[in-house]
Amino acid sequence: MFTQFLQDFIKKESAAGILLIIATVLALLLENSFMSTFYTSFLHTPVEIRFGDLQIAKPLLLWVNDGLMAVFFLVIGLEIKREVIEGHLSSLSQIALPGIAALGGMIVPALIFMAFNRGEDFSMNGWAIPTATDIAFALGILSLLGKRVPVSLKVFLMALAIIDDLGAILIIAFFYTSELSTLSITIAAISLLILFIMNRMHVAIKSAYIVVGIILWVSVLKSGVHATLAGVALAFMIPLSSKNKEGNHFSMAKEMEYDLHNWVAYMILPLFAFVNAGVDLKGISIEEMAGPVPLGIMLGLFIGKQAGVFGFSWLAIKMGLASLPKGSDWVLMYGVSVLTGIGFTMSLFVDTLAYNDTQIYHYADKLAILLGSFFSAIVGYLILYLRTGRSSLSDTEEVLEK
Repeated sequence: MFTQFLQDFIKKESAAGILLIIATVLALLLENSFMSTFYTSFLHTPVEIRFGDLQIAKPLLLWVNDGLMAVFFLVIGLEIKREVIEGHLSSLSQIALPGIAALGGMIVPALIFMAFNRGEDFSMNGWAIPTATDIAFALGILSLLGKRVPVSLKVFLMALAIIDDLGAILIIAFFYTSELSTLSITIAAISLLILFIMNRMHVAIKSAYIVVGIILWVSVLKSGVHATLAGVALAFMIPLSSKNKEGNHFSMAKEMEYDLHNWVAYMILPLFAFVNAGVDLKGISIEEMAGPVPLGIMLGLFIGKQAGVFGFSWLAIKMGLASLPKGSDWVLMYGVSVLTGIGFTMSLFVDTLAYNDTQIYHYADKLAILLGSFFSAIVGYLILYLRTGRSSLSDTEEVLEK
C-alpha cells in the first residue's frame, strides 16, 4: 500500500515542490530546537576522498553544494540542450516571449537589490540572488491548479525558467569565479576537448562520458571556477542522437535526463534545501530584516521578478515582438509572473556563492529568500486560483477569440 502511495506521489507534478517544503520546514525546526547542535554537526561532517596526492576534503554541506548540485546542473544543461535543439526554444517565435520575460525578470530584481545596497562592496556581491527562479517549485505550484490553467501558460513558465537557469549559469561563470589555477584549467580544457571529440566521433558509451565528466568536475573544482559549471559543460557534450551496437538510434542525452530527473527532484534538491535552509530565527531581529541586503532580496524576488517578467512581456506583446500564450489573458500572465519570484533553491545557491556562507547577516539573507519565495508562491497561486475560478478555461478562450 505504501509503495503504491509513493508511486502515485512521485507521478504528481507538485511532488518535488512538496518535498522542498518538507525539507525546508524540517531544517528550520532542527536549527531552532534542542537538535540545533546535531544539525550543525551534520552539516560540517568531514568527508574526504584521496587518490595519491589528489585530495578532496570538504564538509558535507560543501559536498552537497559543489558535488550533488553539479548533477542538478547537468540535468538543467541537458534540458536546455534538448529544448533549444528540438523543443520549446527551438525557434525564434517560441523563444521570443519567454526570453524577453526572463531578461526582465533578471534585470529588474538586480536593479532593486543594487538600489538598496549601492556603495556597500561586500553587500553588492548578492545582486544576483533575487534574479533566479526555482523551476521545480514554480511549476509545482502551477500544477496544483490542474487543467484550469492553459497548457501554453505552463510551457511559457517552463521555457522562462529554463532561460532563467541559463542566465544563472552565465552569472555564476562570469561573476562568482575566484582566482584560477592554470594547471586545473588546462586539465579541464583537455577534458572538454576529449568530450567534444567523443561527441563528434559518435561515441555511444555512456560510462565513457561519465568517467571523463568526473575528471572534468574534479579539475573545475580545483580550478577556482565553481564546480557546478562542470555539470553544464558535460551536458552540452552529451550527444542528443546516437547509435547503439545493434545500429538502433537512441538519445543518450534524453536517457540521462530521464534517469537523473527523479534523483534530482526527490533527493538532491530536497537535500540541498535541508542543508541550506536551516535559519536560526532566534538570532534575527526586525531591525536586521529591515537591512539593505534582506530588503533587496525580498523586494527583488516579490516585486522585482513580477514587475520585470510582466512588464517586459507587456512591452514585447504591445510592440508586436510576441503574443500572449494561447488560451491565457493578462490576469493569468500576471499570476504566472508573480510565481517567478519563487527563487528558493537557486537563490539559496547563489547566496552561498555571493557571501561564502558567512553569518555576517545573521541568516537574515536566507530568511529573506524564504519569505520572498513564500509570498510569491501564495500571492501567485491566489491570483491564478481566483481568475480560473471565476471563469472556465473555455470561457477565457472564447473571450480571446472575439
